[in-house]
Amino acid sequence: MFPREYRGVAFVVGLFLAVQLGALALVPEFVDSGYQAVENPDNPANSLLYVVAIVAMTGLMLAAFRYDLDGAIRLLIVGVSAYLSWYVFSALVSPLAAAVPALAVGAGLLVHPEWYVIDTAGVLMGAGAAGLFGISFGLLPALLLLAVLAVYDAISVYGTEHMLSLAEGIMDLNIPVVLVIPLSLSYSLLDGETASEEAAGVGEEAAGADNDEESDADPAEAGDPAEPDDHAEPGDRDAFFIGLGDAVIPTVLIASAATFSSAPNLAVPLLGVNLPALLAMVGTLVGLLVLMRWVIQGRPHAGLPLLNGGAIGGYLIGSVIAGVPLIEALGLAAFL
Repeated sequence: MFPREYRGVAFVVGLFLAVQLGALALVPEFVDSGYQAVENPDNPANSLLYVVAIVAMTGLMLAAFRYDLDGAIRLLIVGVSAYLSWYVFSALVSPLAAAVPALAVGAGLLVHPEWYVIDTAGVLMGAGAAGLFGISFGLLPALLLLAVLAVYDAISVYGTEHMLSLAEGIMDLNIPVVLVIPLSLSYSLLDGETASEEAAGVGEEAAGADNDEESDADPAEAGDPAEPDDHAEPGDRDAFFIGLGDAVIPTVLIASAATFSSAPNLAVPLLGVNLPALLAMVGTLVGLLVLMRWVIQGRPHAGLPLLNGGAIGGYLIGSVIAGVPLIEALGLAAFL
């Protein structure tokens, strides 16, 4: 692994941590503000409806790219980014005052979508989305969501490969559905090669990014790391790309565990986090490190099987250590 790629891995870990810690910090504020999106967060149907919505959105986005409606997709995602940013800022200031920085996020994405603007918007968007979904999905729905999306991601990347087509359309829109991981201080997303060309490692081929987003379409999720071209030398690349959904989806379980698990909270300043949520974070980051190692080696992979698997494994281990019965940890106690 090249030294600058170590820095890239550290950077992506930092982005994931920012999304995770941001979501955990927002959970109490979102609960107090009554932002829970469903009446019964323990209903497993919530997850299935969300998966259906993701699949439908994926189809709509693929159709939009087919008929050259890229601009409409870009405006939609920028609008969603500003909207989710408003939720984040409203946890800190009044709803009216929160509109100012939220609009600034949207304006920045439209006027100057450089990598640091996209990553900043992506972290705000990801933390807000994960926090909202985390307080709306009980433990069983959250676990089902992660399991189903991991399978869907694997099928869409290794089987139908339609996620690769979606990623190719998204890459050059410069929107916070894909996080940008620069490998040099001089890197600019707005200069030189397009994002898809950079992801592919060549000047003329489009990337095969594995946009996990699972689904990817959903503004709150985004997809896997871009897959480099098999002939590109890893050290020649100036950036990696990883879908925002890879950070958001496992964080939904982290936020759900912090909200609904009966495990006692740990003495962590500013965060109401328990052991199941903490180890779900650790498991996600372990999966991320394995994923990044494969990406650096030029081996494209679906991200959610590793990331969601790590989050679920860490959550269950943390629940057992914290003394939570496995039936309760799985969210099945209410149905027995």
